[in-house]
Amino acid sequence: MKFRAKITNKGFIELFIQVSGTIAKLAKVCVLCVCQDKLCFGPTGPRATREARLWCKVMRGASFYQFNMEGVSEELNEIYLELISEHLYRAVRSAGNAASLKIQLTNKRRPCLTVAVELASRTGHTHVMVHDLPVRVLPRRWWKEYPEPSIQVSDVSVYLPALKTLKSIVERMANMGDNVLVEANLNGKMNLSIETDVVSIKSYFKNLGNPLKSAHSVPQDRDPESMVQVRVENRKLLQFFEGQQINPTTALCNILSNTLLHLVLVHEDVSLQYFIPAL
Repeated sequence: MKFRAKITNKGFIELFIQVSGTIAKLAKVCVLCVCQDKLCFGPTGPRATREARLWCKVMRGASFYQFNMEGVSEELNEIYLELISEHLYRAVRSAGNAASLKIQLTNKRRPCLTVAVELASRTGHTHVMVHDLPVRVLPRRWWKEYPEPSIQVSDVSVYLPALKTLKSIVERMANMGDNVLVEANLNGKMNLSIETDVVSIKSYFKNLGNPLKSAHSVPQDRDPESMVQVRVENRKLLQFFEGQQINPTTALCNILSNTLLHLVLVHEDVSLQYFIPAL
């Protein structure tokens, strides 16, 4: 097995730092799946868990100056590594002004993900900071435990308002109750509400817009004004808004009625999905 990648694009280095920071906030331990055309970061643990789950995909694209990998075999051309997310973030966050960022699977008496940050000094000289992150190489018989999430067709999909605004609202609601009701419809409206014995709060958003596929995938006789809802733990929703560090070009909220809240952030070659099960 071999894996070596190099990033020299400063904008993509910064984005990779943001991605690593987000993963560290949302998943203490993660599984990194190295494929020919992408890197995928997923959760550990049983799939039946009721906890919120992360899936992040970084496409190979043109942003990587170098991307070489050889999997277990030609038929199974993938590598699965388990690592502590915070270790990866600590290693890459020093690369903000780096000339390059290299990531390589190495063997330093045990399997490691070696992160090398090349920094240029004012005198023109460069020095390299090397971080060896211990990883666990997962055997093939475990791979089926870490599939890419199969996305169920949502009952409604709506573009999210400004994430900073949502974070502020969810923070206030989290101080007042344990769960929040999220509603949306096919006319670009979205509501967040919380109700307890002593207080009731509701925030309204309109003119958010819906992806075209959302409007095309519902029955024609459905009222566009009818709200689809899901109730989730405030703690889990707040964890997402506090943890995410990406500045997405697209941000979506997908709701499977009373079953799942599915949040999606996309920026260039990076997509981040967060799945919060209903209460």
